Amino acid sequence: MASDLPPLRIDLGERSYPIVFSGSFDLLADAARPCVAGRACAVVTNEAVGGLYGDAVCAALEAAGGRAQRFLLPDGEERKNLRTLECLLEGFARAGMSRTAVVVALGGGVVGDIAGFAAAAYMRGVDCIQVPTTLLAQVDSSVGGKTGVNLAAGKNLAGAFHQPRLVFINWNTLATLPPREARAGYAEVIKYGIIADAPLFEQLERETPGIIAALCATPARVPAALGAIIRRCCAIKADVVGRDEREGGLRAILNYGHTFAHAVEALTAYGEYVHGEAVAIGMHAAARLAAGLGLCDAALVARQARLLEAAGLPTAFPALEFDAVLAAFGRDKKSRGATLRFVLPRRIGAVEIIENTDMTALRAAIAPGGGSMHQRARR
Repeated sequence: MASDLPPLRIDLGERSYPIVFSGSFDLLADAARPCVAGRACAVVTNEAVGGLYGDAVCAALEAAGGRAQRFLLPDGEERKNLRTLECLLEGFARAGMSRTAVVVALGGGVVGDIAGFAAAAYMRGVDCIQVPTTLLAQVDSSVGGKTGVNLAAGKNLAGAFHQPRLVFINWNTLATLPPREARAGYAEVIKYGIIADAPLFEQLERETPGIIAALCATPARVPAALGAIIRRCCAIKADVVGRDEREGGLRAILNYGHTFAHAVEALTAYGEYVHGEAVAIGMHAAARLAAGLGLCDAALVARQARLLEAAGLPTAFPALEFDAVLAAFGRDKKSRGATLRFVLPRRIGAVEIIENTDMTALRAAIAPGGGSMHQRARR
């Protein structure tokens, strides 16, 4: 099976699976055939993405011997909840989907998380294929098997680990992303440079202005370099997940910035920031906290902030009550009882997990005015 870039493999024993990279959907039929031939395929998507790519994906599944049927989800993080999950599961049941059905998630992170959780729950588990169409989903949420929905108390508090059988990444779907979503997804790209790959970070410092300009142009273009960058991010995640599938230790580094981000999202009712914007704010807060604790120098904070802002991302923490933020931190999945845990940078390319940090330093790290907020208003 050829691809435009070499495939990767998530090495998890009997749960191992490939990540296929291509500039089109031409390879999807061959990639999907081993897990869809002779089976019903529930293609879960939303109206916008389904209108753009639903026909091509369904045709590929049919060519692979599957029987495709579409299920539409409402769009938006605020609809990533138990009610939407219930409606999707009821839809599977009404359609007569059996235990041999395959759920195919076609869309961004919200679609992938809900569809993956539905696959984990329906009839106690059916197979899933992830076909991510946003930058955030391609470099992060589609890989690794984390699925879930939000509760009123916090983000992704209900979910399951459910590894897909295949992740198929067509990076040219990024040409149809709204500019805000393109910029937001780029936060996760920058994250990988900070946590594990200094040369990647340096490459992003050189190439980000051109990449963002191309993605946000009218019409948008997907720069040739971006496919390889996406693959590099997936390779980092594949290595981490292969060593720590269920976040017993190492995998927590993939949540750099996310403890802060989840608090921001929850306390602004998932309506003020899209996820990648909140992650950018969270990464800046994490770097400020690390500098305040003496773990890294101010130069790291400044370099990261410049790169985030070059991507058009916000960095300033919003004006939220400290006690409310602290309570949200306590509900974060990385916390252990009363022990708060933060992923903080030591240097570009290396982070570590710190527990129960100094409250004065934490308060200073999330004080308003520590970054730029003007990008947040862009649409």
